[in-house]
Amino acid sequence: MGKRKIAIERIDDIPNRQVTFSKRRSGLVKKARELAILCDVQVGVIVFSSTDKLYEYGSPSMKSIIERYNKNTEEHHLVMNPAIEAKFWQREATVLRQELQQLQELHRQLTGEQLSGLGINEVNNLENQLEMSLKRVQIRKV
Repeated sequence: MGKRKIAIERIDDIPNRQVTFSKRRSGLVKKARELAILCDVQVGVIVFSSTDKLYEYGSPSMKSIIERYNKNTEEHHLVMNPAIEAKFWQREATVLRQELQQLQELHRQLTGEQLSGLGINEVNNLENQLEMSLKRVQIRKV
């Protein structure tokens, strides 16, 4: 028995509609997974059922896809509005300054400076980082 062509319109019979929804949702997620694997792309699928139940699939994760989508749409809107572009770059600069400060502080700690304000757990973590770094250097050296 082959597949028969069906009309693409709302299914009135509720049980049939639910079965069709379930099967087609599974097929959609399967196709999204295959696309992600075969073509090495990021894919996200979000489906809300008629009862407002959420079904989602994301490769590698839905969070990373949504963040990437938001970043791309934000950058697209930057071209349209210079005021939004200025705010975007100000936020970006602030984030980068904070990251730079954190990295500089970590660098100073790793070189033995500014250790006085650290607690015992932070000193232990620093010691572990240094030991792991030393092991990596020794492995590379051999």
